[in-house]
Amino acid sequence: MKNFLHFGFSLFFLGLFFISCDDNDNYDTIESVEKIKIDSVKVINDTMDVFSVQSIKTYSTYSSHCEGFYGYDYVHSDNLIRTVTAYKYTTSGPCTQSTYTSANQINFSPQQVGTYTFKFWNGGNNWITRTIVVQ
Repeated sequence: MKNFLHFGFSLFFLGLFFISCDDNDNYDTIESVEKIKIDSVKVINDTMDVFSVQSIKTYSTYSSHCEGFYGYDYVHSDNLIRTVTAYKYTTSGPCTQSTYTSANQINFSPQQVGTYTFKFWNGGNNWITRTIVVQ
């Protein structure tokens, strides 16, 4: 009986190996990642409590459906200053050339009292600035 269990487990793991080695990829490959300007920012509350959480939404426009949101570069340049840059990916797959706007968010949870300044990259040397007072 013990040998039968060992044989069964061996077949099970061998089957997992062959399934995980399947090269049938049905997804597009990311070709590049680059900055995308943030067109607008929505801050629900300009005041909040320390240790609470607030979602800050950003909106960017993409030129085709081969592009999408990749992530943020969120930098603390000071205890109370944050600079945010959004990045997009471009895939290699077939796509439609129609522009669309996408919303993404940052969850902000301040750890100290103060007036926080957020600077969102809007292209070139332009920034959208928002202030949140934390009590």
